[in-house]
Amino acid sequence: MGFPPGNRLVFMPLAVVLGIGSGFGSAGHAAAPSRVGTVPGASRDGSPYPPSPVIRSVRWAPKETIVRRARGSDNWPITWGDDDHLYTAYGDGRGFKPYVPRKLSLGFAKVTGSPDHFMGVNIRSSSGEDLGDGPRGKKGSGLLMVDGVLYLLARNAHNAQLAWSTDYARTWRWADWRFATSFGCPTFLNFGPNYAGARDSYVYIYSHDSDSAYEPADRMVLARVPKDRIRDRKAYEFFERIDTEGRPVWTKDIRRRGGVFHHRGHCYRSAVTYSAPLGRYLWCQVHPPRAGDRGPRFEGGFGIYDAPEPWGPWTTVYFTRAWDVGPGETNSLPTKWMSADGRTVYLVFSGDDCFSVRKATFEVSGTGPCKEADAARRVSCRSKGTDRCPDGD
Repeated sequence: MGFPPGNRLVFMPLAVVLGIGSGFGSAGHAAAPSRVGTVPGASRDGSPYPPSPVIRSVRWAPKETIVRRARGSDNWPITWGDDDHLYTAYGDGRGFKPYVPRKLSLGFAKVTGSPDHFMGVNIRSSSGEDLGDGPRGKKGSGLLMVDGVLYLLARNAHNAQLAWSTDYARTWRWADWRFATSFGCPTFLNFGPNYAGARDSYVYIYSHDSDSAYEPADRMVLARVPKDRIRDRKAYEFFERIDTEGRPVWTKDIRRRGGVFHHRGHCYRSAVTYSAPLGRYLWCQVHPPRAGDRGPRFEGGFGIYDAPEPWGPWTTVYFTRAWDVGPGETNSLPTKWMSADGRTVYLVFSGDDCFSVRKATFEVSGTGPCKEADAARRVSCRSKGTDRCPDGD
């Protein structure tokens, strides 16, 4: 569905925007000023959900400022480790320089540094790497570090398969079970380093409702599992619906799964992170490729949606059918590279078949969550008896 009459359209103006010098994770990076250019198709018109009440608009740094590394590799699910580094997985390529000798369907890397001065280092793993172009080899679709253990969700494994590493991606053990129904391209919800700041004791997993990473669906689905039982298939529950009191209903029966997000024909590959300063879950969703185009690495659209809870209700932060560069098969907003106030973020995406990084600035509504509220369970100013937060909150 589209917007009801009267909803505003948000366009990206040509302006000069100063970066927020409040640091990213523990890297201590102060964002430099960057000029913001007009981005084609930057309206939220056409999105399946109404505008965000918290994030009013997104201003992208000019495409000329995009930092690209690891040319010839794609995918890039990413997580923040307990050692303060980012861990990622690449596909159909040879990783960062110095390149690995042979093209891999699934390879691993560590990323250190700040978003505009980072370095990628390949991690070799005989137990984790895989070969095969496209659907013929396993590829990483989700990464998460919890309690010092790195978890991988791999697609193209007859739906998807779980693996884990206790030595920072060098050695992997594979689960003896798979998601045999749906969850063809699953991804983890990421919080802070080593899962710090998580909402509760569960780990959350999202996917489009398809057995294949290459076939779009009409809806997204959601699973959860206690963080100390991720390897136990019997411990998983699946989102079924929202009850009359607005609470999620979970089921052990995957056949009873319901949709947590709906967008007919457009639910595809995605990534979800939590912005603690804003108290919002940020869901990046790439649109499936259209007939005749070159694919999302080189052209296409995507959306960013937000919500106060992992299951919604979802609203639209950003939506475009044609970004000014390819948005990649997947993209995400790593929590390590979010500023302390949540207003400056960096999109990691596989555009141009690279590890690509682009700065974005959020214009945040004055009616958003207050800073003094607990980061994991934000309360609104209105619940405190006020109609509006002070400016800047």
